[in-house]
Amino acid sequence: MDNQDYNQQLLDFIHSSPTPFHAVKNIQMSLEAEGFLPLVEEDSWNVVPGGRYYVTRNGSSIIAFVMGRDSAVNSGIRMVGAHTDSPCLKVKPNPELRKHNYFQLGVEVYGGALLNPWFDRDLSIAGRIVFNVGDGRLQHALVDMKKPVAVIPSLAIHLDKEANKNRTINPQTDIPPLLFNCGEDREEDFRALLAAQLLEQYGDPMELQVLDYDLYLYDCQKPAITGLNQDFISSARLDNLLSCFTGMKALLGADDQVSSMLICSDHEEVGSTSSCGANGPMLKSLLERLYPEPESRSRVISQSLLVSADNAHGIHPNYSDKHDSHHGPILNGGPVIKINANQRYATSSITSSIFRHLCEQQNVPVQSFVNRTDLGCGSTIGPITAASIGVQTLDVGVPTFAMHSIRELAGTKDAFNLYRVLLGLYSYQDSLIIN
Repeated sequence: MDNQDYNQQLLDFIHSSPTPFHAVKNIQMSLEAEGFLPLVEEDSWNVVPGGRYYVTRNGSSIIAFVMGRDSAVNSGIRMVGAHTDSPCLKVKPNPELRKHNYFQLGVEVYGGALLNPWFDRDLSIAGRIVFNVGDGRLQHALVDMKKPVAVIPSLAIHLDKEANKNRTINPQTDIPPLLFNCGEDREEDFRALLAAQLLEQYGDPMELQVLDYDLYLYDCQKPAITGLNQDFISSARLDNLLSCFTGMKALLGADDQVSSMLICSDHEEVGSTSSCGANGPMLKSLLERLYPEPESRSRVISQSLLVSADNAHGIHPNYSDKHDSHHGPILNGGPVIKINANQRYATSSITSSIFRHLCEQQNVPVQSFVNRTDLGCGSTIGPITAASIGVQTLDVGVPTFAMHSIRELAGTKDAFNLYRVLLGLYSYQDSLIIN
């Protein structure tokens, strides 16, 4: 597989994964095609050395792992962590809005989204629907309307002369998307529209009643390779489906001699505190089941390494003053080690040295990012996971522009280079401990 093939697979994955539920479903399908077996949390497990497994929670988080033939008590686990969610607009439970013969949806802002780029885009709706079928059974299904069904029109500049200087966005009143014309006396039921979508998508004439849903708006525009010299990847949800895909592809090629693991968690963009988030019990519970004896589990964790893979801020040529001039990553300059003195990133000199060593082995360039000292710093699942289970951790990512926009930009070389390094991690036979 070369760089071009890799990028095309990445773009296909992102395009077919408009929500965390779809991303996890697509990861499941790829894992099963390569022999990974599903584990169900409510069942008893029988894992064997050399086996490949995965477990999901809420349909939006997934942990996949290879049980190494060498005991992890002696060699630890090579871990990669990422997150399945991205900032977006989520449909409210009672979303119906009717104004001036237009039907709109009430939405919440999920995560720290850049809202301006959401205006005047072709939007669709996707997610999970829970419904009651005719015999009283509860079921759930994924839906994706795929076609443009909504838009958030901008206010014309003639009606807001200060638009290019001082326009602000009220998330309650300014961003409800427009779906269609409706009469003032016509009662539209959004759940009935969803029931019709289910019947259309699955072709099942069953009677059903939609009870609830997790539905999100997304941009219909496909991911693309852009730039005069094809230097860039332009896409929604690069943060952080790029890392999920890269970690998955690396795990598929992992050596089964040592233990390897991929953790893709939901809810990172809203703090990770949930049953399936990195600040929840999913990973800890899994490790307790795999290594139930406390001393053995402690020995495993002490010899393990977690690479928290989440996009980094590339130095923007129009806003270079927003960066520390000595730590401004360049797109296509290689993966970025993210460092913060206040532990917003979990990188230490030990873990960064291990990653630099892996990059050297793969002949991959590596960069560093440190925020300007007078600016605040975001965080990742890295510090959360390190504090939760005690594993040595570092934060890395590919340099990106327009993070948290509806459409982000990355380099065409960086994801493939990160994949090469993570593949090297999963196949690394030596100790991850520096004495």
